[in-house]
Amino acid sequence: MTRGQDKPALLAPLFFAAAVLFPMTTAAAKPSLREIPEIEDPLFAVAMAKEVADHCDSLGARLFKGIGELRRLRSHANSLGYADSEIRAYIESDAEKARMRAKGEQLLSKSGVSYEDPETFCAFGRAEIQKNSAIGALLRAK
Repeated sequence: MTRGQDKPALLAPLFFAAAVLFPMTTAAAKPSLREIPEIEDPLFAVAMAKEVADHCDSLGARLFKGIGELRRLRSHANSLGYADSEIRAYIESDAEKARMRAKGEQLLSKSGVSYEDPETFCAFGRAEIQKNSAIGALLRAK
């Protein structure tokens, strides 16, 4: 992914990592994991932190903290009765990826972030770090 691409995929690296962390098992019918804020919100924060780190040279992702968060989310989903295969189906779903991407682009746009200006990603990331938000907690200054 290069800076010159229009609206790069927000979640490709996250979904790849999650696919590795969530092995396949049997699925059962349940409401979508997106309806569970304790799963959806932290997953979104990890994706957003990764996107900011990818576009801002002065900020990096807290990789181990992000991986730990993904493992925690898997464990929490398992405790709610979701099999690893259901979690994997959710994170690999093209519809969910598109929905999450649109949600991220909307947040970035509302925050004045532009893919044409990497400094806007840096300003957004520094503000999130300052607020100690879920996104900011997953970022660090280089």
